[in-house]
Amino acid sequence: MDALNSFLDAVNTVLWHDAVLYTVLSVGVLFTLWSGFSQYRALTHGVAVIRGRYDRKDDPGAINHFQALSTALSGTVGLGNIAGVAVAVSLGGPGAVFWMWVVGAVGMALKLTEVTQSMLYRDTSDPDNPRGGPMYVCKRGFAAISPGLAPLGWLLGAIFCVTVIISTITGGNMFQAWNVAAITQTYIPAMPPILVGIILTLVVGAVIIGGIKRIGSVTGRLVPFMCGLYMLGAITVLILEIHNIPAMLRLIVMSGLPGFLGGESVNPEGAFLGGTFGYAFLWGMKRALFSNEAGQGSAPIAHSAAKTDEPVREGVVAGLEPFIDTLVVCTITALVVISSGAWNRGPAAEFAETPGIVQARDADGQPIAGEWVPATTLLPKKSDEEIAVSEMWREGDSLFVIVNGDLDDNTGRSLHRLFGTVVAGDGDGMLISWSPYDSPNKPTLEGPGIHLDLKGSSLTGYAFDRAIPGMGMWVVTLASWLFAISTIISWSYYGEQATDFLFGRWAVVPYKLVYCLAILISTVPGLIATDAELDGLTALGTGVMLWANIPIMLIFGPIAMRSYHDYMRRLKSGEMKGHDFPNVTDVIEGRDIK
Repeated sequence: MDALNSFLDAVNTVLWHDAVLYTVLSVGVLFTLWSGFSQYRALTHGVAVIRGRYDRKDDPGAINHFQALSTALSGTVGLGNIAGVAVAVSLGGPGAVFWMWVVGAVGMALKLTEVTQSMLYRDTSDPDNPRGGPMYVCKRGFAAISPGLAPLGWLLGAIFCVTVIISTITGGNMFQAWNVAAITQTYIPAMPPILVGIILTLVVGAVIIGGIKRIGSVTGRLVPFMCGLYMLGAITVLILEIHNIPAMLRLIVMSGLPGFLGGESVNPEGAFLGGTFGYAFLWGMKRALFSNEAGQGSAPIAHSAAKTDEPVREGVVAGLEPFIDTLVVCTITALVVISSGAWNRGPAAEFAETPGIVQARDADGQPIAGEWVPATTLLPKKSDEEIAVSEMWREGDSLFVIVNGDLDDNTGRSLHRLFGTVVAGDGDGMLISWSPYDSPNKPTLEGPGIHLDLKGSSLTGYAFDRAIPGMGMWVVTLASWLFAISTIISWSYYGEQATDFLFGRWAVVPYKLVYCLAILISTVPGLIATDAELDGLTALGTGVMLWANIPIMLIFGPIAMRSYHDYMRRLKSGEMKGHDFPNVTDVIEGRDIK
């Protein structure tokens, strides 16, 4: 795994270079201005469309606008909102939330544009299985420009499909399953991770066998319920912390701005190691793009199944996704993590005296050059306050101490985490098995504190528990299961369409088997150990799709914008007449188009 993680780090350094982030942000601003701030249209006309006012039975497609939005949202509103936000805040600080907001706002224009493009070039020759997405934009769009460009269009579409499959297996599948196993293990130790993987595999397999109509039917019911449940729990916590919210919002904005605009870097405190403006920008962009998928080209695949004869109409609906996903759900999670103090939590336990640092030793007891560990393996008892929130130490718990070592350019500080795992000791005592800190220079411990190592959704659950003990177990665990299932289901469809494009329908069944197998693999204990390893996996999937899709958006952007402005002209002139709003239940279940 060390070799794989090193490879992922090297690849992600290129995929997530600052220039890439600035490019995505600039493209979002470009389409925001080009469309005349289409965000407004998404929040007004888009709401009327998903409410069923423009649904018609005889339009081409398989599912209504609401179900298409729900399917796409079930792929975006997932554990990125619970786990990804927690990772961003714990590593990048509150300033990461500011850049999540920025990406959410411009992402509405990105999503509208990419979905409009896919709707313009989708293939509805099979009414029960409409096919669309950036691969069909390339295939049919280049052929429309010139028949001689058709081979180039297919090749670019195939490249995009490869990136879809990579992202499907990593961020859309393994990230979700791993986090569910992690949060379940936190609260239900008797339930082994592999059992979580088996249950997820069976549930997902039962749904994806039925194709897009069954997926749309399930997500149409599941998404409103899971979002409502999670939001209710989170808002309850924020009501208790309402007096702190103004200060939190100021902290988010000030730590998200660069120094020349009056921004302030957040100093290290508790478990937080500190962070520069650049680090907050990086984490905010990465997690927001992973969460709402703006510019990735994944959501257009789901929206292409919508029943409509107006491509722009579904594009406007898609503009709602980043708003719901990032500006609402992600913000709520971030405020819970920040207001509870979970991101900069104090130590769970303390050594009686700060131990020294010594060289790690190999199996033969010989010192290992450049590897350092604390001079003790004895585990102190948790504080009473911490026990009330997270109970006693358990074998297998992950922890870390903070050491002062080499300068970290990301945080602007010389602080680092040195990890350990709780193991059983002699008698009633517990011991720590340390993972050495690698450095040619000997570090020093910052203090006697031992911090809980909380990854992803476990940190969010901990934040809920700090506010209301026991709440994290029920709200976050249940929400994690629901979010993960819905996301894995939706991403299975994205990978299915990519597989179909590359190899034909015969390959879909083998693909589904491999997809379900990946769920099991991701829940094998020890495969993914830290949030940094988890980020490397998900960043790969998101990054490769951005590299493939952003050029496609720019090439066909003028066509999408012409269609958008023509649609809005006809809407303003009254040429488009909607009908009375159908029954809400009929819209949710898709009966209004049957």
